[in-house]
Amino acid sequence: MGVSRGGRRGLGSRLFRLCGALFVLGLVAAALLWLITPSVGDAWDRLHTLTTQNHSAQLNEPVPPKFEAALVATEDSRFYRHHGIDSIGVVRGGVGFVTGNETGGSTLNQQLAKNLYFDGQHPMWLAPAQMTVALKLDRAYSKADILQMYADISYFGHGFYGLRDAACGYFGLTPDELTWSQASLLAGLVQAPTNYDPLEHPDLAAKRQEHVLDRLVATGAITEEQKQAITPATWDLNPGTRCR
Repeated sequence: MGVSRGGRRGLGSRLFRLCGALFVLGLVAAALLWLITPSVGDAWDRLHTLTTQNHSAQLNEPVPPKFEAALVATEDSRFYRHHGIDSIGVVRGGVGFVTGNETGGSTLNQQLAKNLYFDGQHPMWLAPAQMTVALKLDRAYSKADILQMYADISYFGHGFYGLRDAACGYFGLTPDELTWSQASLLAGLVQAPTNYDPLEHPDLAAKRQEHVLDRLVATGAITEEQKQAITPATWDLNPGTRCR
């Protein structure tokens, strides 16, 4: 027997009420998370504490355009279009977690929140709190501030914390002097500095850099012709005092 018109109407009404209840519960949960997660007014102070602990230098100026473009293209291509959380990335990360093929999905805001407020830990049960703090960071700070904080506390391998020390340590340069080749190499390291170590794993580092350059082309930061003209980066692990 088919379902009567009244039965269908009743089923639809129950589903509507269920969706409404879930929506309200979601709002309540979001409000509670906003209340119980840390305030982000002390983000710069926390960053200064971390850089002091790591004996690293902070940037004296905004993140240079070449490194900014390479980092955003590779780590968070919708950085300038979201408000701390990328819904597409959340879905992709959730699917990856369920299937066992984790492909990331965290925004730069979420990664910054993890490192500044959660001691670098990222268990699944903390994800809602970290996303909430990511939203708070986006509300409290400019995109330039978030990029600068991210660049200052990122680890690039060989004891180099922060873009300033990494540019100096690998190339003997200040961040604003980096070429596309050098900036793309460094941007590729932040995901897994040990795995892509250019000294220990030069082949993997080269493949990672190629991926970063492909992303720069895909996002329109450089053309395919410019990419083809970029020569492989060379490095020299002898930090120059002029960088400080």
